[in-house]
Amino acid sequence: MPQTAQDRLSPQQFRRLASFIEDYSGIKMPPVKKVMVEGRLRRRVNILGLSSLNAYCDHLFDHGDLENEIIHLIDAVTTNKTEFFREPQHFRFLVEQGLPALAKAGAGSSQPLRAWSAACSTGAEPYTLAMVLNEFGAAYRGYRYSILATDICTDVLDKALTGIYPEEMSEPVPEALRKRYFLRSRDRSKRDVRIVPALRAQVRFARLNLMEETYGVSDMMDIILCRNILIYFDKPTQEMVLQRLCRHLRQGGYLIIGHSEATAGFTLPLRSVAPTVFMRE
Repeated sequence: MPQTAQDRLSPQQFRRLASFIEDYSGIKMPPVKKVMVEGRLRRRVNILGLSSLNAYCDHLFDHGDLENEIIHLIDAVTTNKTEFFREPQHFRFLVEQGLPALAKAGAGSSQPLRAWSAACSTGAEPYTLAMVLNEFGAAYRGYRYSILATDICTDVLDKALTGIYPEEMSEPVPEALRKRYFLRSRDRSKRDVRIVPALRAQVRFARLNLMEETYGVSDMMDIILCRNILIYFDKPTQEMVLQRLCRHLRQGGYLIIGHSEATAGFTLPLRSVAPTVFMRE
């Protein structure tokens, strides 16, 4: 049945749903987000042919369909704001200080530099990092790197894998890099751009839930970006996630978080080297 804006979750069902989302993904769902959640879930209600949002909750929790619906639920309620060269001071730090220090230690030459975008959304962050590494590595013979990009949301991973974006999204990218790393659509009515194949090949995308006890990442990383996702977690969850990420960060490597995020009061094997940039001790 078609759903209308009048269809609402009962307070009990919203609490039930919010509790599950936070337990599963770490994302807080306070009462002020109720209308947003309702709006995003109506499409799933229609797809499943259910009568209401409350019937959707019954479908999840009382009829044994939760396991099959988890990915769709999380895809619907997650927020995926991203842009190229977001918080550019971080990339400036890497070019001016972080990458030269890592190169001096052999990252990129004696072994590939390995980087991880731990909440990659539709891919703007890992592709930005790939541009930066490609430009930096041009000055080093045989420079090698690889990027792992993960997210809990499968919809955004599918978009990231294609590397296709509205043309206006490329505006924060310096013009020289736009010319080098973006292809324009042959159909000018679409006004789309696409990351060039050589750069896309440097990034591997995978689904990962930061609430998992182990992340299944075998490589030790030289750089981990976990930016603008911690703000959706409570303080104990933030510290837990950062501790787990540090297990995958080699000594002398860099962990970078969002400018609105902090590590004050956390017990982590890190020292600050720039605003919201930390080195693994």
